Amino acid sequence: MTGPGRAALVLGRTARARAARGGTARAMHAAAAALVLLALGAVAVRGVAEVRVALAFTALIALGECVRITLPGDREQAPIGAAGALAYALLGPLRGLPTAHGILQVVAVTGIGLLLGWLPGLAPRRPGRPYRRPPWADPARRESAARRLLSVGFAAAVFQPLYNGGLVDRFSPEGPAYGAFLTTVAALAALCDATLAALLRASATGLRFPAALEDELRSLFGIGSAIVATGMLVSLAAGEVGLWALPLFCTPLLLAQISFRRAAAVRATTGQTIASLARATEVAGYTPHGHARRVADTACALGRELGLGTRELALLEYAALMHDVGQLSLVEPVPDGATALLSCAEQQRIARLGSEVISRTGVPRQVAEQVARLADPCSGPAGGEGPVPLAARIIRVANAHDDLLTAARGRGLGEAVGRLEALEVLRLGRGRVYDARVVDALARVGGQGRD
Repeated sequence: MTGPGRAALVLGRTARARAARGGTARAMHAAAAALVLLALGAVAVRGVAEVRVALAFTALIALGECVRITLPGDREQAPIGAAGALAYALLGPLRGLPTAHGILQVVAVTGIGLLLGWLPGLAPRRPGRPYRRPPWADPARRESAARRLLSVGFAAAVFQPLYNGGLVDRFSPEGPAYGAFLTTVAALAALCDATLAALLRASATGLRFPAALEDELRSLFGIGSAIVATGMLVSLAAGEVGLWALPLFCTPLLLAQISFRRAAAVRATTGQTIASLARATEVAGYTPHGHARRVADTACALGRELGLGTRELALLEYAALMHDVGQLSLVEPVPDGATALLSCAEQQRIARLGSEVISRTGVPRQVAEQVARLADPCSGPAGGEGPVPLAARIIRVANAHDDLLTAARGRGLGEAVGRLEALEVLRLGRGRVYDARVVDALARVGGQGRD
């Protein structure tokens, strides 16, 4: 295929991928909006059952929406609000008396709670404070709200008809069978939420759906399990103590949020350390400006294309940002920092020197291991150390791609021609110097580093 034809193929694939990603989010938003409008209309016609209970859960969901946290992978979550909505969906007897709010009122209360939780974001910005988009203009907030409405609606659709139809009456609220039934419904709701989150994440980032679903299911063992457990406890305890169960059993979840915030602060400190090391080679004149960031962007695009999960992508980004730290040991800088043009032995020496520096910074051990192996031949083990990690092979291709692009720009070639030339050079080393799967993935994504 000719150069222009290949470029058109890459652009066509990119456009189709973006259209599919936007379509998934729009479809989910439309489904959630239709569901909440139907629920509000039904409640307006039929009236609100147990008004005091509905108001209490609405207030809890709104409060939870105001105190959100950011989880690894830039996931935003409102644990208290999510637990409150799940508890209302699974609410059976209240102080020994039956409830009759039903599916649509659960959705309506959740929707109103979400909207009320957005109100603080509408307050005028104080002087000196950074600008923040209103909640409805934030894609993460919209997607979180859509997921919440759909997953809570699913939980209510499973539990409420069985409860209101009297089938759950066969189980004693104090017995293990009722708890097992609640656990099953809550687990199904959590699985529904994880599936929706994986669909949105895969559509937004290009991550393959199985990897995205694996990430979301893994996150259930963290704050997700606390949300599900709190929702079940509140619904069970409300049968005995009434609405006092809401503040009583949501307090531990609030404390868990504080712990997650502290963990996020530690991750931010690690990120600052990595950014400083990545900038060191540029400040010292060993690598061109923006090289580390471009390599990291391309490496992450390749990692998503090859199905890496969120944690693996985070470690890959760290290693890609610091892959040139070993150049600081050189007496004379490599021209344009292009280590890909050096001999294999020299590349390996620089990689191992950089790994020694990285291992003393407190970043995860896997990062130093990936940097140490990124110059090893991909065709087999080197020095008896075992196969080269996929992350190291990805960084090697991404680094060589940016080095070749920089050299092409230095010769006055256009961007499109330079990218095709770089890809052809990498293909010549495919399966020998560079991993064949990674080179093929680069051809598909087209090299997405930022200039």
